Amino acid sequence: MHSETHNTHRIGWLRAAVLGANDGIVSTASLVIGVAAAEASRGELITAGVAGLVAGAMSMAAGEYVSVSSQADTEGADLERERIELRDDPKKELAELAGMYVARGLTPALAAQVAAQLTAHDALGAHAREELGITPQLGARPIQAALSSAGTFAVGAALPMVVATLVPLHLVIPAVSAASLLCLTALGGGSARLGGAPVWVATARVTFWGALAMVVTAGIGALFGAVV
Repeated sequence: MHSETHNTHRIGWLRAAVLGANDGIVSTASLVIGVAAAEASRGELITAGVAGLVAGAMSMAAGEYVSVSSQADTEGADLERERIELRDDPKKELAELAGMYVARGLTPALAAQVAAQLTAHDALGAHAREELGITPQLGARPIQAALSSAGTFAVGAALPMVVATLVPLHLVIPAVSAASLLCLTALGGGSARLGGAPVWVATARVTFWGALAMVVTAGIGALFGAVV
């Protein structure tokens, strides 16, 4: 039995989910803070925030789907090319696979044996892994990426919106800033745990860039003194 646990199978949806949540929190909080710094009314804050939430979620879904679909198209084209090469010149492909194993440290005799057995079992799968770096765990999944990113963006964007709705108008900037930084800290730590990465590094990275975005946006809103 294989007792080790790995997290690479989570890479596809985890990357999209973290990107969506982080963007939802940072962009919406920055938008709300920038509008509040321009001395906008409560209604203007809510309108701007809701518009940012809806537009951002749709943009994330479309962007993830298009970009990951491009990756899937490229992978599909490479696999089809490899399938044709295996059909037209199997001996050359077998020698190529054996050469890869020699380069990785096997003796020529053992590499030839391994290549022959893997080719007999699943020739395309062996070449996809060794030559193209394509595996079932890391393959492109456009719909999964789009749904993960859009869903977590909406959740992330809703957090500063709730705070901006509940607190007094003069406390919107400090309250939204504090709540958003707290959420970013939790997001960084949670994503690091799911991915098996160092928690403090991920937490500091996410919090720093989120804080920077909010400070810059607040400064622009205060500078122009108008709803932006």
